Amino acid sequence: MITLGFVQEALEPMRERGLDVLPVLRMAGITPSELARPQGYVTADQYGALWLGIADALRDEYFGFGARAMRPGSFTMIGRAVRDSPDLERALRRTLRFLTLIIDEPRGVLTVEDGLAIITLHETSPARSAFAYRAYWIVLHGLACWLVGRRLPLRRVDFRGPEPQSGSDYRLFFGAPVTFDCARSVLAFDARFLRLPVNRTEAALKEFLRRAPANILIRYRYDSGLNADVRARLNGMPPALWPDFEGMAKILRVPPSTLRRKLRREGEGYAEIKDELRRELAFTALASTDRRIGDIAADLGFAEPSAFHRAFRKWTELTPDAYRRQKRADGQPSF
Repeated sequence: MITLGFVQEALEPMRERGLDVLPVLRMAGITPSELARPQGYVTADQYGALWLGIADALRDEYFGFGARAMRPGSFTMIGRAVRDSPDLERALRRTLRFLTLIIDEPRGVLTVEDGLAIITLHETSPARSAFAYRAYWIVLHGLACWLVGRRLPLRRVDFRGPEPQSGSDYRLFFGAPVTFDCARSVLAFDARFLRLPVNRTEAALKEFLRRAPANILIRYRYDSGLNADVRARLNGMPPALWPDFEGMAKILRVPPSTLRRKLRREGEGYAEIKDELRRELAFTALASTDRRIGDIAADLGFAEPSAFHRAFRKWTELTPDAYRRQKRADGQPSF
């Protein structure tokens, strides 16, 4: 689910231009009374329809945030231009060049530093809104995840400009340390993912585009491969009972060496998969329940609350208490 704060941010470019937002709200099945609820939310499909309606009304798929308009149809052309890339690195570089040709600024540049793939947005203009950078990252990250058929966990997301009121919502959405008031907007992930092959057919591209942008507004679902099998097994049992690596190999009836090799080929190790699943469960428990943090830590399989605190600070640079307070101050439910 997507918070109404995200809806309000998306509608702001239309309001700034004096355009009537009611037609796009009706198209998305969102009523004005729903929009007024302090703790409401919409589905990804509703938000996807809203996104398309706003893009059509503005004649700009980037909502007027670029130096030039991203005319409707641009995202489709990008998908066709990068589908046959040999690997993710080439696909991302093509995507960034294509986006620069279309919108001019912000101009994304990919570099590799200290084991991280870092995409930096360069601008000559004053800082844009946090939502403008968020929209750029959603499109880029969503396309990248689809191209390689798996979610790419992020290591860091920096925003040029001040923190919005719904700052904790940004942290939950990206599932990584998020920092505001930075010199430049930056998105980073492990550089080893750049080697992942791109293997998408024309038919798959048509299906992806047919469902966009709703399908890139939610966390990418693993739909195939051994990674998906491991996740399905882990999701079927309490985290405190998750097996160690050798135990998972026995459950899947494959030699440990084969499991390790195949998971690495798909871009993520067993410990990283468990860490990502624990992070998502922690976000949900803290945002939507009043349970004691020590109990949440135990349920997630942490031997001590202090270990949970250390892990949570690594994920978000916040303590669990601070994250919960910030989430409640926003008055919004989780995704």
